[in-house]
Amino acid sequence: MTSPTEENYLKSLFTLSDKKGEVSITELSSLLSVSLPTVNSMVKNLKKQGLVNYEKYKPISLTEKGVKEAAFVVRKHRLTEMYLVNKMGFGWEEVHEIAEQLEHIHSIIFFNRMDELLGYPKFDPHGSPIPDKNGKISYIQYIKLSDCKEGETVKLVALDQSSNDFLKFLNYRELSLGTILEIKSVENFDSSMTVGYNDHASEVFSQTVCEQLLVEYLK
Repeated sequence: MTSPTEENYLKSLFTLSDKKGEVSITELSSLLSVSLPTVNSMVKNLKKQGLVNYEKYKPISLTEKGVKEAAFVVRKHRLTEMYLVNKMGFGWEEVHEIAEQLEHIHSIIFFNRMDELLGYPKFDPHGSPIPDKNGKISYIQYIKLSDCKEGETVKLVALDQSSNDFLKFLNYRELSLGTILEIKSVENFDSSMTVGYNDHASEVFSQTVCEQLLVEYLK
């Protein structure tokens, strides 16, 4: 049985490898805010357990066993976030820290029951996919709002990152998943966008914001 610290490493590797494939010690150290020697020591420990592939000066990757273990941690975290929002009325900006604590509960039946009560959701409150009980995860290639063009109409379906500050920023502007966005103009100088949605006739979003909003075209 993996420890909470080991689970945090596996989850971080899972998250980074989802975006980048193989992961370097430096990237893992940066994400976890842990020193390089400490990360190196833990990665060696995970290798002994058959959870990662690693050789000195080479990138790290999860083994098949490691992917399964990591996916279970991610499943617990994202199901908890969904339960807190849908069943307990928490805001999407309030759930991460609570889920960080509950994700280390090892009871499989507990989270399977939570999944059942939620109606087997495919995505968490931030639009991230939830692994199923077998560790399988369905990825969808969404489009960044920053890649869209003037005159297009899209729906906000997920966030590329969900820090508390960013979620509060979206709350203040009354933006949530499912919101229909009409792109009114794109500034040539800095790629900022003027967007209309709901009762907001004209909101200007920076390129940084637009890169974090994942959308799909209306069918």
